[in-house]
Amino acid sequence: MTSRDDQWRRPGPTPRQRRSDLVIGLTVTAVAVLNVFVARSVGLFASDSAPAPAEQVLWALAVTLPLCWRRRWPTAMAITIAVAFLGGQMRGAQEQQLASGAIIAAVYTLGAWGPDRRRSKLVRMAIIGFMFGWLFLAWFLSHDLMPAGGPPGSSGELPPLLASLINPVIVNVALFGFAYTMGDSAWQSARRQHRLEEQTTELIAAQALANERAVIEERLRIARELHDVVAHHVSVMGIQASACRRVLDKDPGRARIALAAVESSARTAVDELRRMLGAMRTTGTATATGSGTGSGSGSGNAAGSAAGVDRVDELVERVRDAGLAARYATFGDPVAVPDSVSQAAFRIIQEAVTNTLKHARATTVDVRLRYLTGELEVDVADDGHGRMGAAATSGMGLIGMRERVAVHDGTLEIGPRTGGGFRVRARLPLPRAAATATATATATATATAEAR
Repeated sequence: MTSRDDQWRRPGPTPRQRRSDLVIGLTVTAVAVLNVFVARSVGLFASDSAPAPAEQVLWALAVTLPLCWRRRWPTAMAITIAVAFLGGQMRGAQEQQLASGAIIAAVYTLGAWGPDRRRSKLVRMAIIGFMFGWLFLAWFLSHDLMPAGGPPGSSGELPPLLASLINPVIVNVALFGFAYTMGDSAWQSARRQHRLEEQTTELIAAQALANERAVIEERLRIARELHDVVAHHVSVMGIQASACRRVLDKDPGRARIALAAVESSARTAVDELRRMLGAMRTTGTATATGSGTGSGSGSGNAAGSAAGVDRVDELVERVRDAGLAARYATFGDPVAVPDSVSQAAFRIIQEAVTNTLKHARATTVDVRLRYLTGELEVDVADDGHGRMGAAATSGMGLIGMRERVAVHDGTLEIGPRTGGGFRVRARLPLPRAAATATATATATATATAEAR
């Protein structure tokens, strides 16, 4: 065993185990006392030097009653039982059957529950040594009482005197050896269980830390993308305001259109700024831990951050090049979608099809984009049968999906499909400003031309 193993201490018994020991100990004690009277009735103590019945009962109690505390105080229990066992043997007042079981149980329990491994080993070896010492001493003191030819009717290949020594030695070696090794085995099993529990706790903590880091990095990536969106809208507001100033006296109608576009862009910028601040809702450690590398399929480069729903068809084409039968369709009346929502939808589709390629062992993937009333729905489904379900609960990329949907106050459904396969469905609310986004874009183009 390593030094770490030597330093480990097995936790004490639970209240339930203590109650169990008490019940078992009292039961064994009661049976041992009963067995004393049974043995007296069949004449096992019939001799002139036999102790009084009260003393015989006391020795039976001394040997078996400590079992009530065998796991709570294993060392004291084993020593007490060993001393009482030897005392009863020397007095010739020993109840044999249950007393022998008690000393074996004591050696086993000390091996399985002894808090100090070195002391436990020494005490067990001392007990076993004393037991065999008493065995040889008793044989030496009584061997001259055996007739040279053995008891009447004895027959066998070995001399009776030698056989009378070998038999108890074999039996005791087997019993004490079994108790010793099984006690060590029980302690080792408890230590392994403790190690497994520790490792499980460490793995859970490591997984939680990795998930937290992934969330922080994803929030930083989302915030950077939203920063670009906000910067764009602010720039557009400047252009529109400049155009309004130029045409304010000459063409009030066009100036009103430019001012409306400024108002719409301002609202959009405020909404995106709110989302960006929401994406940063974490502790100050985000700056230190967010390296920008992240997980999943997002790369964080300039080209990637500009991707939106208008580039989903390119993404699906790359999936086809990878060997899957990919379908892409849009439903509903397309409307102008805010850049942040468009980027979030693209990233969700990108991560979903990446997971299909990596984990699902699918042959087809179906990508659908639905323009609903006040919502943009993304639906990616496949016919796979791989480990996508496990990835859905712990995958870093899917953590990114959840974060992007949460930033936009949307909903996300991830799970198996009826009849096989896997589905990712997200609904992203469209702000009111999206309804006038087309008019804003037209006004921006006009204002840009006037500014030039």
